[in-house]
Amino acid sequence: MNINILLLLFSVPLIVGSILWRCRIDAHISKDKPIDKPLKRIRLISTLLAVAGGYVFITRLLVIIFGQHEREELAFSIWQSRVDIFGYSLSLTVVYTWVAMAILIILALIIRFTVFKTPKDKPSGVQNVVEFIVQAVSDYTQAQAHGAGEMLASYILTIASLMITSAFLELFRIRPPMTDISMTFALALMTFVLINIYGIRKKGIKGRIKSLSSPTPIVFPFRVISDMAIPVSMACRLFGNMLGGLIIIDLLYTSLGSGAIFFPSVAGLYFNAFHPMIQAFIFVTLTLTFINEAVE
Repeated sequence: MNINILLLLFSVPLIVGSILWRCRIDAHISKDKPIDKPLKRIRLISTLLAVAGGYVFITRLLVIIFGQHEREELAFSIWQSRVDIFGYSLSLTVVYTWVAMAILIILALIIRFTVFKTPKDKPSGVQNVVEFIVQAVSDYTQAQAHGAGEMLASYILTIASLMITSAFLELFRIRPPMTDISMTFALALMTFVLINIYGIRKKGIKGRIKSLSSPTPIVFPFRVISDMAIPVSMACRLFGNMLGGLIIIDLLYTSLGSGAIFFPSVAGLYFNAFHPMIQAFIFVTLTLTFINEAVE
């Protein structure tokens, strides 16, 4: 008999027995007395057995119906592949970035001509959420980069939104643009340009050079080298973290094969939602920190 059928038949009594065991334990629990630790542990074991049985049942049933999933070769590149669009050879990173930008632009237009067409003095609903996000980003920008100006808050919110939206594209089995070293380096290069623009605007060219020579001119070449290393370090850090999350998810799908249900989805909630938000927050914080150092 096929091993999948044997596992399917084995999982049924495991599920039923675990559920009955859990029900029997619950029947002996008094509502007036707290549950002791040994009993909690037994309840947990019965629940885990039922979940394990359910997982085996579903995965083996899918294999029997649709067949065994063939394992694929797992390979990654620091650059995306290229496609021809209207005679131009473009990286898929550029294409997916355009998609993320289009999503943000359409969403912004919808909010502008629906929610903010007639804004309320006392905001509620979507207007309240949008105003809260804008105010929070503005306050954080001012707190991290004193006197940098309100325009910087708009840039910070735009970059964070683009990074998070790009990461969500992975939910559609699309490699996010932030897993391409050229994309992360472009973002880090913009940060480097802003650092020097704000530093020169605040202190002038001579003041900026003087700040790099503080406290003694001997440190000037070392300060220049450290400043030149900022975009490289920021680009590599963001690229490594985002690519690492992508590799972990693909490793789960590859290693589990036909059993790649539930666990990759749970991991995806972290690596496609929470993890990009953390990386966007770190990138934004580093940007504001370096700009604050340049204007001090």
